[in-house]
Amino acid sequence: MKAVFHFHSHLWNFLDREKREDAFEYDCARAATLKNAIEALGVPHTEVGAVRVNGAPATLQRIVREGDSIEVETAKSGSDPDLRFVADAHLGGLARFLRMLGFDTLHRNAYSDEEIRWLAETQGRIVLTRDRELLKCREIARGAYVHALKPEAQLREVAERYGLEAHARPFTLCLACNLPLQPAGRNAVAERVPPAVLELHESFVRCPGCNGVFWPGSHYRRMLSALRSSFDVPR
Repeated sequence: MKAVFHFHSHLWNFLDREKREDAFEYDCARAATLKNAIEALGVPHTEVGAVRVNGAPATLQRIVREGDSIEVETAKSGSDPDLRFVADAHLGGLARFLRMLGFDTLHRNAYSDEEIRWLAETQGRIVLTRDRELLKCREIARGAYVHALKPEAQLREVAERYGLEAHARPFTLCLACNLPLQPAGRNAVAERVPPAVLELHESFVRCPGCNGVFWPGSHYRRMLSALRSSFDVPR
């Protein structure tokens, strides 16, 4: 089935060089859906926004027909009501930043693709990855290919795509356990922190998972500075 495709410029990085910029003809497999055809060309369905066929809106389940003219736009940026993430093994720095901002983010260096697909399907999490083939899996309804290489730039990219700024709750999650931190009184932590720290600080929190105790010391200020380099965090 020969059809003509034209992709939005934000999707060109997924395409072979000769298929960028201009519309091109592509020989699709018989009975291929738009999802099949678009992903065969290299673009994961999670990166696709509106699709028009012969000028009319179409879903990714539509069958490609001979002579179709297909326009593919990039996924729209905007706030998402369910901002729970799972980050693949290569995005540990990004996962840490997201937890700093208070976003529930699962991450383990040992996560397999099968585990990530299971978490996406059963928990409805947004998959963050630099593996475009992973994002083509049908179990992943929501996901983002992260283009940037450095964690600070990755955070800016994800923040813009999902409108994170309006929902951030900095330093409310444990960076190790991804669990909500709980307020802890000075008397309750007196035996667990250095005397000098107890003397200088009134505010403490603890993690119910690892039982760690935290306070706004120099490490907190360094993390805050790192966040502000790519995200508008209140003082």
